Amino acid sequence: MPTFLQSFFYALSAFVFLIGWLLLKRNFRSLKDIRGPSSPSVWLGNLSNIRYENEVGDNEFPWMKEFGGAWRIKGILGEDHLMLADAKAFQYIFQTSGYRFFKPNDYRTDEKMMLGPGGIGSAHGDVHQRHRRIMNPSFSTSQLKSFLPMLLQYSAKVRTSTLATKLKEGEFPNSAVEATFNIYPWLARATLDIISDAGFALDVGALDNSHSPLHEAYDGIFLDSTMYPHAWNLVFRTLWRYVPIPILLFVRYMPSREYTRFRQFNEFMRKYARNVILPNSQAKLDSKDMMSVLIRANEAESPRMKLAEFEVLDQISTILFAGHETTALSLTWWLWELAKYPEYQERIREEIVTARAKVSQRGATDFSASDLEEPLACSLFTVLQEALRLHPIVWHLKRAASQDDVIPLAVPVVGKSGKMITEIPVKKGQLIDLSVAAYNRNPDVWGPDAAEWRPERFLGDEQTKMTAVGMHGNIMTFSAGVQSCIGWRFGILTMQAISVALLENFEFHLPPNAKDLKIARKPANAMPPMVEGKPEMGIWMGLTVKSLST
Repeated sequence: MPTFLQSFFYALSAFVFLIGWLLLKRNFRSLKDIRGPSSPSVWLGNLSNIRYENEVGDNEFPWMKEFGGAWRIKGILGEDHLMLADAKAFQYIFQTSGYRFFKPNDYRTDEKMMLGPGGIGSAHGDVHQRHRRIMNPSFSTSQLKSFLPMLLQYSAKVRTSTLATKLKEGEFPNSAVEATFNIYPWLARATLDIISDAGFALDVGALDNSHSPLHEAYDGIFLDSTMYPHAWNLVFRTLWRYVPIPILLFVRYMPSREYTRFRQFNEFMRKYARNVILPNSQAKLDSKDMMSVLIRANEAESPRMKLAEFEVLDQISTILFAGHETTALSLTWWLWELAKYPEYQERIREEIVTARAKVSQRGATDFSASDLEEPLACSLFTVLQEALRLHPIVWHLKRAASQDDVIPLAVPVVGKSGKMITEIPVKKGQLIDLSVAAYNRNPDVWGPDAAEWRPERFLGDEQTKMTAVGMHGNIMTFSAGVQSCIGWRFGILTMQAISVALLENFEFHLPPNAKDLKIARKPANAMPPMVEGKPEMGIWMGLTVKSLST
């Protein structure tokens, strides 16, 4: 329950927002012919459907089926939002329009509170371009491929120490071959070790299960701060769109769990980056880690274009978060799908055997980047893509129109008037909710089996007929355009390296009690797996792991 002080702030913000809403309501009548679901709440509108749904897609998927790729939903106090899952609309907003559709203040403030006010994720326009130009050398293709030996080394460590230890400690007392356990924490430790080394030439020892303050800082952050927020908090946050961001940053001192957790995390990261990571990178400026490359690129810029110290520190927080937590969650969902469809595990293992033979023939000791691309490109690529499509970790994005505009649609929708709508005029300030989860399962994009597991959709010429949208395989999991995920290639390479190490040595199956432990895709800011009805278990993906070496 909120404290008296919290309730006072929430009530005051609702009152102020009501005045602003009455003044601005006339600006958003361009959506009057767009159909949409009825609003279940005067205060929260359809946000109560989205933010409190049991599982991501419980509402968006039926809405898309009923209304097509564009529909209107109600926000706080009946404010109109345009919700989209249409390919051409996504292409127009993220690629064609560049920065004309911006992240609203409430959305940007969330990122600033978590990752710091100077990070690339919350930057926009010229500031974002400056950040991206300086950071790009750290994420070039040649730079990322140089990390492959290190990635394979950590992947081998997952194989030889982490999972082997869990097998010996398994639930089967007479066996060191098979065990059932939650795989997510170990994948998170592995990806944290990887991004710490690749990003900052730093060994944090997360896989060794040693005391790692960095690992502990991330533990449970999504569940503590972003899942199922208090209803008054949603009303309070809507006011943020009308407040300058420098003032908004003071909301982090609000005495509730969402703000306290973000503030503590951000304060820890600033201190850790300043005292541990940055001195380590500055002492190794000839190194190839991401931060050393970034510092060299920053030094080469003119004084006016350089990143300030606080911006460099906040890039550290951004790289760490995006480089390990999202990758670990993606791998977790991928293994869950493979556990349900073991025939795909066998196909990948066959490709690994073929690739290993070629490595031996040329006298090498381990895979090269080209080995991961071919012949492993076939099954490994398609199953990774399909898992990323079905389980986008960032499942929902927000934008607002910076000017009056017209958004085209790939597939027309039927209006309230019965007319077919091929484009939607929007007014300056119009709020737009982009359902990545719905787009990734849109039958108009992916075919009638869009909700089903079928990796083969990424083979042949199926994709050549699509509207070009996403960065990788046309999925929106890494966003798209000028504000797409800058490290998506590193994420894919990391997943490939870990995937090969795991499937070459282990089989993954659903646990015997899988029917009693239903996994749900929970609507936190990042989409974690949790057991239905058992929130006390936290992020959980229990799989049965069997060693192939005995």
